[in-house]
Amino acid sequence: MTLKTLRTIVTIMLLISMISANAQSRDRKIRERVDSALTARYYNISYDTNYVVRPEGRVTLKLRLNQTGNTIHAKGTVNDIYSKADLQTSHKTTLSLAAIYRGIALGVTLNPAKIRGAYKDYEFNLNYYSSRISVDLSYQRASTLSGDIERGGTQRLEEGDVSMKVLNVAVYYSFNHRRFSYPAAFNQSYIQHRSAGSWLAGLSYQGGSIKTTDELKEKNPNAPDVRIYTGHVGIGGGYGYNWVLGKKWLLHFSMLPTFVVYNRNNFTVNGERKRAKHMRFNMLFNERVAIVRNFSPRFFAGATLVMNNSVFDDDVVVVNQNKWRARAFIGVRL
Repeated sequence: MTLKTLRTIVTIMLLISMISANAQSRDRKIRERVDSALTARYYNISYDTNYVVRPEGRVTLKLRLNQTGNTIHAKGTVNDIYSKADLQTSHKTTLSLAAIYRGIALGVTLNPAKIRGAYKDYEFNLNYYSSRISVDLSYQRASTLSGDIERGGTQRLEEGDVSMKVLNVAVYYSFNHRRFSYPAAFNQSYIQHRSAGSWLAGLSYQGGSIKTTDELKEKNPNAPDVRIYTGHVGIGGGYGYNWVLGKKWLLHFSMLPTFVVYNRNNFTVNGERKRAKHMRFNMLFNERVAIVRNFSPRFFAGATLVMNNSVFDDDVVVVNQNKWRARAFIGVRL
């Protein structure tokens, strides 16, 4: 190797080292700017800090055990034939791990029953909690409905005989958002220091369909083709309260009843359809309960329960749905 070649190699290595050092410096500056922006956003709150504060720590890790369920009660009369169904889905149980950095969350969920092939339904839940507006959204596609159907006699429906698709949405607005915190109860991104409550305004939607399947026809050729469609919108108001006990415990209770202002509900048997009146006085209920224990500024644990219930009664079709999600969690702030 000549001296000139050696000098060339050394020069190239120095250039590579300088480029690498500059790239690392740029990456570090970008990370610092992003962290600074997220930190400023994280602590820029409109709460009364005598009541609600941000917890310290950049990262929050949470381990959660979740379970959901849904029951349906429906009845109606078509061609002078009365039909009634009392059904429920299989419970869905999942284990999830979530990491939250300055209010930005990333999570992974494991469903042991799904891995074993024992759970065949699909369910999606989205929850958003902020100082003023909170949203609970759930979509479920289920073939595990089972129960009894009455139509000139009682028949047992097994999994696969009936399929269901249903969407539930509840939107809340908190008037006393400076002192009352939904996030403190439901995602622990804030800590409630003093008890406070708030009047709530809200909007609810519940819609979907339940129908018999081809599998039921194959087992029982005389079984009727039944389809129940629901789609109703409710507007109303309610109240929520965060009760702080001994600066360690937080108990949350809230209820938002809404009045159905419009619906597209109908009931179909063997192609014969009956429609409910579009304007009908009925109710959609949304309830939340939570308990949180802050063992220290870093460690916390608790449980939550969110429920969506409907009471729709019409001369043509009566539909009551009860959808719930329970969650237990434990977390640490780093």
